Amino acid sequence: MEKPETPILAHKPARPVGIVGYGAYVPRYRLPAREVARIWKGGKDEAPVREKSVPGADEDVITMSIEAARNALARARIHAHEIRAVWVGSESHPYAVKPSSTVVAEAIGAPVSIQAGDWEFACKAGTEAMVAAIAMVAAGMGRYALAIGMDTAQGRPGDALEYTAAAGGAAYILGPAEESLAVVEGTYSYVTDTPDFWRRAHERYPQHGQRFTGDPAYFKHITEAGKQLMKDLGVTAADIQYAVFHQPNTKFPQRVAKMLGFTPEQIQPGLLSPVIGNTYAGAAMIGLSAVLDCAKPGDRILVVSFGSGAGSDAFLFRTTEALVERQRLALQTQDYIARRTEIDYGMYVRLRGKLAD
Repeated sequence: MEKPETPILAHKPARPVGIVGYGAYVPRYRLPAREVARIWKGGKDEAPVREKSVPGADEDVITMSIEAARNALARARIHAHEIRAVWVGSESHPYAVKPSSTVVAEAIGAPVSIQAGDWEFACKAGTEAMVAAIAMVAAGMGRYALAIGMDTAQGRPGDALEYTAAAGGAAYILGPAEESLAVVEGTYSYVTDTPDFWRRAHERYPQHGQRFTGDPAYFKHITEAGKQLMKDLGVTAADIQYAVFHQPNTKFPQRVAKMLGFTPEQIQPGLLSPVIGNTYAGAAMIGLSAVLDCAKPGDRILVVSFGSGAGSDAFLFRTTEALVERQRLALQTQDYIARRTEIDYGMYVRLRGKLAD
């Protein structure tokens, strides 16, 4: 049978949906890049970021997701009992067989009659959950759905990833557009089998394809998703106030922004990789939270995630009048970034359990 021609179109919710609440979380510990360079490069600092966030000994994807979810609930001004789905996207769930989502759901007070599950798609696991949450609300299967992108990402000692692999993320409650602080104008996803980054079962650290992770992986997928969404919605970079891209380092999001026609000013508020590193499944989502913290009503925000393996999810949001009054109902992203305690490499090794028996 001949393959049918399928038009490439942005996905628009069957009924208007938006973000009714959001919240971020970043651990307080920071490992300066110079510390990694001191140990592995003899003090020569060629780091792509200044420092990265490191989870404490009592922190993991579950505890950080609970914190972000509580911030999202505060801004949504709803009770957790009204939520009908709790989905946690990560590539560092604390259990290989046991969901993170059920623990998060019970901790925040969500009902037992909900959908709960963990999502995996490398660094876009969180935005996969967001797409599903948008669809669930649009389909009328629930009034509110919670999507979280959170990671305690790891890097092999001495590997380039150790400079950037950080911790943190954000949570979003999707609900009816009339209650939202940012309405979803459309989404578009682009995926291919591009094995730029992987970790097999029982391996402790991921492996990556060096320069291959940039092109044809990162740049190809983000530009395809971003261009197609803007084309289908009839907008250009000039019509958008802010853009957020997955940020594995400092250079990649700046380069892809230029490729899509965005200025440095449009991406600056959401560019957090220089100060907290790459939070993997939480990277694009925490970038969006930083933008929502400072955006004004009527602003348009483009968000394009990237997950190795590989794929990108693109979203276009338009903020509403409700945003301003809710921005200060919970700790803002910059509040967490400013709450900083510097550690050395020895403490980092201890906190991340990098010494094997």
